[in-house]
Amino acid sequence: MSEIPLSTLITATAPIEAANHGGRAKCLQRLVRLDLPVPRTVALSFAAVQQVAAGELPDIRAILAEFSEDALLCVRPSSEVPDWGGPSAILNIGMNDARYLSLSEVLGQAAAASLYLRFVQSYAVHVARLDPDVFDDVEDGGPDALREILQAYEAETDEVFPQDPGEQLAAVLRSMARAWEGTSARLLRQAKGAPADAGLGLVVQEMIPGLGQGECGSGVLQLVDSDSGLPQLTGRYLSQSQGREALGAGTEALFLEKDARGPSLEELAPEAFARIKADAALMRVRLREEMQVEFVIQNGALHILDGVRVLRSSRAAVRIAVALAQDGIIPPHEAVMRVDAHVLSELLHRQVAPSAARDVIGAGIAASPGAATGQLVFTAADAQSSAARGEPCVLVRRETSPDDVRGMHAAVAVLTGRGGMTSHAAVIGRGLGLPSIVGASNMTFDSRKKRLISASGQVFHAGDIVTIDGSRGEVLAGEPEMLEAAEDDAFQALLAWADEARDIDIRANADTPADAQTARNFNAQGIGLCRTEHMFFDPGRLTVMREMIFAETSSGRAAVLARLLPMQREDFLELFRIMEGLPVCIRLFDPPLHEFLPTSKTGQRELSEALDIPVSDVTRRVEEMAEYNPMLGLRGVRLGVTVPEIYDMQARAIFEATLLASKDGAPVVPEVMIPLVSAKREVELVKARIDAVAAAVAAEQGESFDYRLGVMVETPRAALRADEIAPHTSFLSFGTNDLTQMTYGLSRDDAGRFMSNYVQQGVFPEDPFHVLDVDGVGELLKLGVQRGRSTNPEVTLSICGEHGGNPESIAFCREAGFDYVSCSPFRVPVVRLAAAQLAIGEKTGAVSPTYT
Repeated sequence: MSEIPLSTLITATAPIEAANHGGRAKCLQRLVRLDLPVPRTVALSFAAVQQVAAGELPDIRAILAEFSEDALLCVRPSSEVPDWGGPSAILNIGMNDARYLSLSEVLGQAAAASLYLRFVQSYAVHVARLDPDVFDDVEDGGPDALREILQAYEAETDEVFPQDPGEQLAAVLRSMARAWEGTSARLLRQAKGAPADAGLGLVVQEMIPGLGQGECGSGVLQLVDSDSGLPQLTGRYLSQSQGREALGAGTEALFLEKDARGPSLEELAPEAFARIKADAALMRVRLREEMQVEFVIQNGALHILDGVRVLRSSRAAVRIAVALAQDGIIPPHEAVMRVDAHVLSELLHRQVAPSAARDVIGAGIAASPGAATGQLVFTAADAQSSAARGEPCVLVRRETSPDDVRGMHAAVAVLTGRGGMTSHAAVIGRGLGLPSIVGASNMTFDSRKKRLISASGQVFHAGDIVTIDGSRGEVLAGEPEMLEAAEDDAFQALLAWADEARDIDIRANADTPADAQTARNFNAQGIGLCRTEHMFFDPGRLTVMREMIFAETSSGRAAVLARLLPMQREDFLELFRIMEGLPVCIRLFDPPLHEFLPTSKTGQRELSEALDIPVSDVTRRVEEMAEYNPMLGLRGVRLGVTVPEIYDMQARAIFEATLLASKDGAPVVPEVMIPLVSAKREVELVKARIDAVAAAVAAEQGESFDYRLGVMVETPRAALRADEIAPHTSFLSFGTNDLTQMTYGLSRDDAGRFMSNYVQQGVFPEDPFHVLDVDGVGELLKLGVQRGRSTNPEVTLSICGEHGGNPESIAFCREAGFDYVSCSPFRVPVVRLAAAQLAIGEKTGAVSPTYT
């Protein structure tokens, strides 16, 4: 930094760099190189501003010497990344009593008074730190107002307003430098992604007044719409104005192009309008970006004060990047790198319009993106009834369970009082593409009285209309304006370019044919996890499932399961047909059986009637099956070993569906996955039975088929003993949800109650259920990969937990050598883009906004 001049006149060849002088200074140099009419400007480096904050000023006289003696100046911030912000600009530095008198003769007294008045007010508030209320009694505009404000300044500070331009400039520089170092400014820019020690540059620019004789004024112009990203000349112009006053001037501001709604700059000053439009088009091509141009017209002559990257919505960001690539301004791989992968989730769902009023009544964890409006319902049955009537509904539960899945299917959004990013509601919500908020602990959930109470005490009853904004984690009263999902041509083009670049496969977690179709629509490369248990909660199957649980013998269970066989076979057949030509990985039954039994006395009475057995027998069986910690109890492979009839039925359904689907199209090679494995012997036992079922089906049908057997690695022991397990399997799929839960000894459903507090206090850098813990859980994954491949080099490795859909986790998966990741269907586009950005970044050294 010592070799970089503290202050530098911006010329075409000056040593200006964004890393030393900030983005604004660098952009102004680029405009100078394009021979655009940019006023004379001096750039102060980060080092200079740091010295100013410490009390050491640069050579103020040398800076002033770069400008004409009678020039007015403005100072603007120039952070390395414009989005990081900075202190407010100060205009008209150099105005004093003498300049006021001379400018009154040139511009007129009213214009001169306006310039002086604006400077005094800005200086008083931002430099002298006076309370703005001091000037409330000052009448707007004119020499009288100027006198009053100068007197008010003197009364508040016990000194006259400074008259020396050097003293004024020094005070402004000192104020802006110290403001950047302030605690609130530091926290604000860190929230925008800036490092704690981010530097600030300042630019000192000659003022073009925008006031006076002839046509004078200021305005802003851009060539695209910030919300849609579509080509549209946007902006305003205001005669006799400075800075960005045109944007806040209401009906006084002019349109830029001819417009039936009112007068325009094109009509008022056609030559200046044509010039600024042409300059903006040149900037787009030469700066390789959509720019917003700040300009001033002085007596008909155009001056460009600044160019900043156009602010843009998520959908506009995609359209702008793709349009620049399609126009040959940037290569396609750069367009891929310019879009933050996280924002793609927003484009796949309806969103609350940015301009909509938001009546926030509660907040929680933004578990599944998108927004939806509906009437409150408090049970899954009510949600189904509401859907049957064609009435959109929001399902409200303290926390959801598998019993609520059909209600979630019927609802347009879900809200729970408990849970975290990998709770049941969050996982199912993301899988369904359902806007979801979990862990809304500042609201009271009164299920018995069917009411929801906000933190402020507002009471909302069943039937009241609310909106769930799952992108921001906010519950809104009423029905705000919405933006529709945007999977347009630009979206598809961006993902096509991403697919050309990425080097890891992307599959989807799909539990139903509808999920599979969504995955196919988003170009998933197969199904990485099909959870079969959700299929059993259909009312037509639930009673049969319960009858199986009450069967006393193996033959009795098998007889009941035989009635479920054709239903399961049809499920799998439909999945295979939808995903024709792509792999489908089916996880065998995983949850504990008690989840299928009713817990309420009413439910138990109804079950006793359905099965024609005494209520006491139902109650006894429910009590027998209760577990202290069911997630660590009789579930997954443990059921496959102790109640093997379930896996026998499912294997037969898979293999019979395989043969049926293969007759209609390409041969199907199903992947059968055993969940919750901890020991090699578990795999041997289950594999023997599945192989026997496969042989039986092949013999019965007179046709052979292939299938792949694998294991879901979700216990630490399975990861550590992967070398023993891998030789018996074709693939190992790491279920990072449960693996994280077991590694931390932390319930993923309860973590949301305190996780934000833990993150705030630095216990964990991120919620480990949301962003993969690459140190702890990641160490287990690496061991599993290394040990599994040491004994079976051909084994396929994947992640199928929720982390598979998190862009930050993809980098680890690529580095660790995973063949593919699997995520919820609506996360597939996000992961396709994130994976491509990592591959491109590795080759080019570029960094995408996803990881900055």
